[in-house]
Amino acid sequence: MRHHPISPVTEPMQYRAIGVVRGTYIPADPEQLTRGVIRTDDGTDIEAVVLGRVLTLMRRHLDLGKSHLWVAYPRYREAEQLHLQLVGVWEPSTLAATEIATQAAGSGDAPAAPSDELPEGDDYFSVRGELIYTRPEDGDIVVKIRQQPRPDGSRPTPFKLQLKGELPMDNLRHFVALDLRRQGQLLHLEQHEVIGPVPQRGGKGRGGKRGR
Repeated sequence: MRHHPISPVTEPMQYRAIGVVRGTYIPADPEQLTRGVIRTDDGTDIEAVVLGRVLTLMRRHLDLGKSHLWVAYPRYREAEQLHLQLVGVWEPSTLAATEIATQAAGSGDAPAAPSDELPEGDDYFSVRGELIYTRPEDGDIVVKIRQQPRPDGSRPTPFKLQLKGELPMDNLRHFVALDLRRQGQLLHLEQHEVIGPVPQRGGKGRGGKRGR
């Protein structure tokens, strides 16, 4: 995440759902930081959980009383109720401070602090997956996201994201790359690219063998 919190795409049909939200994290329990809400700068409270190494980062480097730009995986456990899995913080000016100070002590010249601003702006989300539902007249979109296999070889269950925007019906069962912007609890489509049709897998059991 040195240059950008969202990694570049490495293959055309690369599934993902990731974005950034600016706000203040408020833990449900001050002694346990793993669950809470992000109170965004526009006043929206979004349920959130903290994953992995972000906990250490929060305890050692972040002032939780201030607003930060959080890197997060979006989910919808309930309709129109955004849920975020926090996987990082994009704040080079803070997180690079120790490195900059060390360089300055050695050379006498302190390099400029990197910018915390992103070209895409705040509340940007990148979603790439299979379009399985679209109703242009209502502005409803559903995209299925497949996750990477776990280290033991098992595959996590795909999940679906309910999004807002207009995509033509003939894009169903196609892989789409979507740029979205959070507005309140919803992710709204700004632009999209249709990558191509998604190969349909034969199901297990019912009709699975006949489809081969």
